[in-house]
Amino acid sequence: MLSTLISGLRAAFLPAFDGINLGKLKPGVSTLHEVRKIMGAPAMEWQDADGTLTWEYPRTPQGVVNYMIDFGADKLLREVRQTLTGENFSRVRPGMRKDDIRRLLGQPAHEVYFSLSKEHVWDWKTRLEAGMDGYFNVHFDEAGYVLRTSTNPDTRN
Repeated sequence: MLSTLISGLRAAFLPAFDGINLGKLKPGVSTLHEVRKIMGAPAMEWQDADGTLTWEYPRTPQGVVNYMIDFGADKLLREVRQTLTGENFSRVRPGMRKDDIRRLLGQPAHEVYFSLSKEHVWDWKTRLEAGMDGYFNVHFDEAGYVLRTSTNPDTRN
């Protein structure tokens, strides 16, 4: 019961904290150390060969945003991106790998395996048309490659 209460409070207040904290970050000025101090430890890090770095800050399963924070090779903040957008959803194509999808969209809200269809499905809570909350789903085969995408409304509320 206490964990449910804490989870609910976190979902209610996290967007406000994000707004305050993200407002403190300045592209071209904020350092890795400053971002970590303000945002906390990232859930995932990607280091590219050119020295650039991306940190992931998921706000799922309750939230409808996931953030990727990009740093240049100089370790200064370059950009903060909200990944759960229609533009990013439209980039998902059959044949992409799970790793590609994780880097594009961030941590999914849920991961489910359907044994009859032999599909792994990841979903992200998002805003659908008409302002309804719903889920963007990515269906993977057993080898971890995208088969297709789908959406569905959030009927849990």
